[in-house]
Amino acid sequence: MRTTLHTVRNLGILAHVDAGKTTLTERILFATGATHKRGEVHEGTTVTDFDAQERDRGITIYAAAVTCSWRDHRIHLIDTPGHVDFSDEVERSLRVLDGAVAVFDAVAGVEPQSEAVWRQAQRHGVPRIAFVNKLDRAGADLDAAVGSIRDRLGTVPLVVQLPVGREDGFTGVVDLVAMRALTWDAGGTTGTDAAVPAELRAEADRRRRALEEAVAELHPGALDEFCATGALTGPTLTAALRDLTLAGAAVVVLCGSAYRNRGVEPLLDAVLAYLPAPGDVPPVRGTAADGTETERPADPAAPFTALAFKVAATATGRLTYLRVYAGTLRKGDAVRDTTAGRTERVGRILRVQADRHEAREEAVAGDIVAVVGLKSARAGTTLCAPSAPLLLEPPTVADPVVSVALEAQRGTDSAKLTTALARLAEEDPSLVVRTDPETGQTVLSGLGELHLEVAVEKLRRDHGVPVAVGRPQVSYRETVLRGVTGFVHRHVKQDGGAGQFAHVVLDVAPCPDGGFEFRSTVVGGRVPAEYVRAVAAGCRDALAEGPLGGHPVTGVRVTLTDGATHSKDSSELAFRTAGRAGLREALRASTLQLLEPVAEVTVTVPDDAVGPVLGDLAARRGRVGGSTARAGTAVVTAQVPLAELFGYASGLRSRTRGRGTFTTRPAPLAPVPSAVAAGVLGR
Repeated sequence: MRTTLHTVRNLGILAHVDAGKTTLTERILFATGATHKRGEVHEGTTVTDFDAQERDRGITIYAAAVTCSWRDHRIHLIDTPGHVDFSDEVERSLRVLDGAVAVFDAVAGVEPQSEAVWRQAQRHGVPRIAFVNKLDRAGADLDAAVGSIRDRLGTVPLVVQLPVGREDGFTGVVDLVAMRALTWDAGGTTGTDAAVPAELRAEADRRRRALEEAVAELHPGALDEFCATGALTGPTLTAALRDLTLAGAAVVVLCGSAYRNRGVEPLLDAVLAYLPAPGDVPPVRGTAADGTETERPADPAAPFTALAFKVAATATGRLTYLRVYAGTLRKGDAVRDTTAGRTERVGRILRVQADRHEAREEAVAGDIVAVVGLKSARAGTTLCAPSAPLLLEPPTVADPVVSVALEAQRGTDSAKLTTALARLAEEDPSLVVRTDPETGQTVLSGLGELHLEVAVEKLRRDHGVPVAVGRPQVSYRETVLRGVTGFVHRHVKQDGGAGQFAHVVLDVAPCPDGGFEFRSTVVGGRVPAEYVRAVAAGCRDALAEGPLGGHPVTGVRVTLTDGATHSKDSSELAFRTAGRAGLREALRASTLQLLEPVAEVTVTVPDDAVGPVLGDLAARRGRVGGSTARAGTAVVTAQVPLAELFGYASGLRSRTRGRGTFTTRPAPLAPVPSAVAAGVLGR
């Protein structure tokens, strides 16, 4: 199949855990002929959940790329994790995708992590369509799910299908654009395209009219036709839906049951109709060698430009996953690693099918491939033609919130553990490895308890290093409650040669937006601009360890109000040292508060277990935000300090006899109560 930029789609599947995204991916592969047997999550036979831990746990842990073809289009598809602990995999995938399908449970609607990944896609400007899954479940309600999309995601849902049948009787959909009924047999393998059934005609007409009116309100071209004729033709409606999707002004909503293989083919048609091709998205922007911002169009003839978004060690070697934005890459080509400043040669180019690979001679603009032979590339590395270097913005990496101390169980494995941890951190940038300066212990930090459990198990299984694991510790922060003004610090050093002199006057205050803010109000050139920048760098250095307990400092605004220099002894180094030491002393003179990471917890339990669960949340310092009833169960939301959630899964199972489930997502940092803070700082 010959493809062009307009016949390629780079697509991600996004969802909350257990919404059915991996099953949907399996059905897409089956429908497109990429596989000849439908894999099942509960049987551990899916293509994309190929890792042993994914099959054991029944969840997606690693973003997996696959390729398939549909109606003469090539689709590069990435199945992303739905668990909050692996949100960094989602972040890196969204950085290189052009479009996404957001999957929602028809019973639960918008869930915490589905909202989180939606916001991630929104931040990256990735156009989305929605697929309301599991319409065959008891309690499934398309309208309620669509209402939650409207209310919780703040978007305009445009529903283009009407279900045929309810719950167990769900057999197909009415396409409200073509006004045809699509139904499937019991096995979901044979679809029938027919006229809309008479009993659904009135409802289909009503919903088609509502769809036309909603589109006309948002799209000027559609409004002109609607005012002139009182209706919208199918082509006009399709074109308007595409425009609104690409602009992010609305989201097209489809429905079905991935498990029963109903609604998958119309979803694929919608991907081609509404989501962008690589040529439809703006040219990638980066920084050229001379420091100017430069665009690279999605053109195979342009200078080669790609971004590495994933690194994996496999039996076939070290794989670097690339999104090619511009140009053409051929086997054996030399590429410039702009991030590391070195040139390497590409040994092989592979088209990826999860854990299987197909050799290719070249990759062109719009492709997502893996390459072998690169030694320095990491996730976020820019690769480009040596003659036209460009640096792209890398994906952001979330700060770790949980840490554990690790130690090799056998003393002879210490060096092996160090090597294995370095490889883990290379493959997953959200894992941070450090050595505790006080105890000398090796500390592994990540995004959650499950994240660290998976990493430790990977050490045992894949690297053959059994380890002893300490109790998890959360990452606290310190913030300024009341600052100081006019704090003077003078740095003077004389050791026989050229001396060091820097005089700074600092104001320290809380920063309402969090983070760190530095500004200078020095006038008259008393502190040159290059020294002001050095003071700012020194202040950032000082934030690494706060005076309360050595935790990083956040939420602080520093103003350089005055200073003085020496004609011979002042330098950038002297002012950086003064900024670092001055802010440390100023923070000791300020009033600080300890902050702790908090998780928003959503607990689903049977009605008869609500009392014990609420009591347990209160004992864990949780603040309950609300409780809603849903078909014999209660859904409780609460904000709970992350430090109190260790071991919560086993506690919930015992209180609900295995019938309770919970999910978490990060919430803003919160002050630690004084009684608890005393215990934390006393450790």
